[in-house]
Amino acid sequence: MERKYKNLTSPLVIGRTTFRNRMCSAPMGGTDITNDGCIGDKSKAFYELRAKGGAAVVTVSECMVHPATDGSHAYHLDESILNSLAQATYCADAIKRHGAIPSLELSHSGMFAGTYMTDKNKQKSMHQWGPCDTTRNDGVRVKALTKEMIDEIVEAYGHVAALAQRAGFEMVMIHGGHGWLINQFLSPMFNHREDEYGGSLENRCRLAVEVLKKVKENVGPFFPIEFRMSGDEFVEEGYHLEEAIEIAKRIEPYCDIIHVSAGTYQRTFGITHPSMFEEHGRNVYLASEIKKHVSVPVSTIGGLNDPDMLEDIIASGKADLVYMGRALLADPYLPRKVMENRSEDIVRCLRCFTCMAERAATSTRRCTVNPVIGRELEGDEIIKAPVSKRVLVAGGGPGGLYAAYTAAKRGHEVTLYEKESETGGILKSEQAIPFKKEMYELSKTYKKMAEDAGVRIVYNTPVTKELCDSVKPDALIIATGSNPIIPPLEGIDKCVVVNDYYLNKDKVGDDVVVLGGGLAGCECAVHLGREGKKVHLVEMRNALAPDANVRHRPLLLKEIDKYAEVHTSYKGLRITDEGVICLDPENKEVLVPGRSVICALGQRSASYNDLLDGAPFVRVIGDANKVSTITNAVYQGYHAALDI
Repeated sequence: MERKYKNLTSPLVIGRTTFRNRMCSAPMGGTDITNDGCIGDKSKAFYELRAKGGAAVVTVSECMVHPATDGSHAYHLDESILNSLAQATYCADAIKRHGAIPSLELSHSGMFAGTYMTDKNKQKSMHQWGPCDTTRNDGVRVKALTKEMIDEIVEAYGHVAALAQRAGFEMVMIHGGHGWLINQFLSPMFNHREDEYGGSLENRCRLAVEVLKKVKENVGPFFPIEFRMSGDEFVEEGYHLEEAIEIAKRIEPYCDIIHVSAGTYQRTFGITHPSMFEEHGRNVYLASEIKKHVSVPVSTIGGLNDPDMLEDIIASGKADLVYMGRALLADPYLPRKVMENRSEDIVRCLRCFTCMAERAATSTRRCTVNPVIGRELEGDEIIKAPVSKRVLVAGGGPGGLYAAYTAAKRGHEVTLYEKESETGGILKSEQAIPFKKEMYELSKTYKKMAEDAGVRIVYNTPVTKELCDSVKPDALIIATGSNPIIPPLEGIDKCVVVNDYYLNKDKVGDDVVVLGGGLAGCECAVHLGREGKKVHLVEMRNALAPDANVRHRPLLLKEIDKYAEVHTSYKGLRITDEGVICLDPENKEVLVPGRSVICALGQRSASYNDLLDGAPFVRVIGDANKVSTITNAVYQGYHAALDI
């Protein structure tokens, strides 16, 4: 066959190792790390799914090499720990049997040991070791590593790399970026030593070179070593691209691939993991420039999910390999779909950070658009039902579409009724906001998935008791969504409701008041500000966007600071031609000026009580059940369909 993406799908040979294509799974932390640091069965299944999906490399993250100075709750590989080597072997085998290369990321957190612990008090009570004596921004004291301790850590890298090779891993990635220990030595922001490990660039590179040499000594010449580095730290005190090029040149003789990421985790989270407010591929230029100065293959990463962009990166020589993290949570089969010329079937990552927020909150994984993630052991394939049934789905939002798709894949006869002229539900409103493009397109992808699975979609037809009596379904999934809350304020008819902004953009002038500072209101305010409008954001509570997740919210608030004037603890009283009259925190009436007003005061579940007897099996999902998130709607829709 002729492949559409010829460069992206072409093999790459490094030494005696063949990469089946140029698409790799980036390091992503597992979902069940045992108390003694073993890879749990859920984690094994988590990584295996990316191998089944066609990635060339699946990188297991992170294995901390020296627990004595880095007690992070992450993976360890140690012969003295029962099952440590065995579980690593099972994991490597699970990846390898699907044709992917299993790679293990070797790391040391340095002065940020314990970052992955959910118990932050325990983290702060740990001994923290770094290049220098210092005090972290959170007040935790850090001790400088002695030369003897450095030698011990270098030996540990080599020893653990050899154990990884013994366990069946076919490659290792040495983590030298993002503010972890090796990066702390590379960076002038962290490294103020006055011995042979500090000062000049040669000295700051010494630890990285020693680690790479020791690993190569322990694994031999035909075992690929990938070195992960930040191409720019994006903080004034750190290093930038020019110095990153020199770092790459110094470590090049000792590694087989230079993996160029960006930033430092503690200061530039939204760049290291590009948020929806950043351009896709915003860090690729770093890899592209470094590649001009080295002869070993270079890999790149950062908000990548579009095969056309990936093909251009490889074809134009910007990089030799592309890594994806969140994109392969949203769709683990992205590489396989590219290989099979089915790019139109890819479910795109929304860059919403649900995956990373869930890990911070519960040490598990969840993905907004893929209900299997973190729960792969429960089954990552939809199994046919023993008996085909007639299924009716009420509502074509994301939850309803995914429920319909799943039920059809189960072999049921599925009809979805949508009261409007197109599917998408609340996601239709996202089409007017460029940085939320993937959310709008998600509804189109889900619709295609449903139709390809055999779902019949009927438009302009609300589901009623009479319709159910006529169709007589065996199962009814109620996904009727929610309606915007529109309070009975004087002048409310002058507002544009945020859900309908995409239909009424021409009614919104250059001076705008957004009434409501939840997630929807805040994101709308950022969009309007980016369009050059003067934006006032009014919120009755004392904080903005409490409904945003813990990873997305800080980045959203930074954008709000750039683009909107904020009025918290302001209660809207009435709307005039000049703006919104509010009660301020001192109980005084004040005018928040704006010729246009957008109402973003939340959602209320749509009524469905007359449908509860519409079929023998009835399930209420998504916003109809409780106003919440796309994540919950999709997850509930998936499992409702599995239960039929």
